[in-house]
Amino acid sequence: MKPLLQLIIVAAGLTAFSVGTEKDFISTNTGFARQQLKHMLKETATRDSLAFPRTIDAEGRMTTTSMYDWTPGFFPGSLWYSYEQTKDPAIYQQAIRWTEKLEPLKDFTQHHDLGFMMYCSYGNAYRITGNKAYRDILIQGARSLSTRFNPVTGSIKSWNAFKSWHGEQKYYYPVIIDNLMNLELLFFAAKETGDTSFRHIAVSHALNAMKNQIRPDYSSYHVVCYDTLTGKVLARETAQGYADNSTWARGQAWGIYGFTMIYRETRDPRFLKTATGMADWFLNNKNLPADKVPYWDFNALQKGYTPGVRSYANNVKIKYRDVSAAAIVASALFELSDYAAPAKAAQYRKSAIAMLHTLGSPAYRAPEGANGNFILMHSVGSIPHHTEIDVPLVYADYYFMEALQRYQATLK
Repeated sequence: MKPLLQLIIVAAGLTAFSVGTEKDFISTNTGFARQQLKHMLKETATRDSLAFPRTIDAEGRMTTTSMYDWTPGFFPGSLWYSYEQTKDPAIYQQAIRWTEKLEPLKDFTQHHDLGFMMYCSYGNAYRITGNKAYRDILIQGARSLSTRFNPVTGSIKSWNAFKSWHGEQKYYYPVIIDNLMNLELLFFAAKETGDTSFRHIAVSHALNAMKNQIRPDYSSYHVVCYDTLTGKVLARETAQGYADNSTWARGQAWGIYGFTMIYRETRDPRFLKTATGMADWFLNNKNLPADKVPYWDFNALQKGYTPGVRSYANNVKIKYRDVSAAAIVASALFELSDYAAPAKAAQYRKSAIAMLHTLGSPAYRAPEGANGNFILMHSVGSIPHHTEIDVPLVYADYYFMEALQRYQATLK
């Protein structure tokens, strides 16, 4: 065993495991994912051909969404990871089929999530196949995403409007922390075309997010609303978190992952400092359960944190876990450990490995053929909106599979 890997495994409390058994753990989980995806593919054959898996209904049946929601790229992305992990030719053909359904999105401009929609699908497709047609579609998608950038705010507008949970107040230039994830598509287009405008937009957005959405202690606001005439911040609120001043777990996860990716693309130490600060805040938080799967909001039900009057969070007295946040963080930590100082790198890998083992356990991984054929259980979409509470989510599965792949790469 390599000395650094041995250190990581010992630090993670996995002293009973060898590299071989860790590879077996990964193989078991990627094999299980393949089976669930195959079950899901059979189920989708009975649905509308443009319906993309997202979650389950109250009876446990898979529910779908159109390609214009923010999540359709995750199912084809999971198929690409599954093909890469298992080399199943049937999965390969399905990955192509489900990816190519999304081609019309290259011209979509109605919200900011083209990175999720296009890069998780076409990005993985191009990385694996080298098909130049996929590259061209991604570049056009980046052009479409760029139309939502305003030089006055220095940011990409997330939604066309955001209605506060506190009453009838509406904002018309909301930027959510999730938007960091979409910048990877712009960095890709900049490298492929040599057009520096893509990179300029991405860096400008990232700097403004770092300035206006990250608190001094490296926790995060979910939504920042800007004045389009002056560029000034009008409000800092939440859309899917517990309260405006709380820290929504998945929002913190998007920040850790997003700033890690932005550092990879820029090598600007400010972004690495932010990524590590946010990761440390997450991992060292006293409200993080011992198994490292966070509650949906780090401050849910705590004194000093009050939901808006219209938020359904006022009615929820259970502190639900959010597996999707854990899967995103686990994946991010494997990459962040490549850039952090050695002591922190060991800590991040230790935590990522522990989180993966937790997610792969019966507490969170579904039995085969159950859970609407999704891989993981116990995620939360949006409690304030009274939707997707304690259910599987397609993006939780995607980032779990990505984390497994990143872990496997460290064992070679």
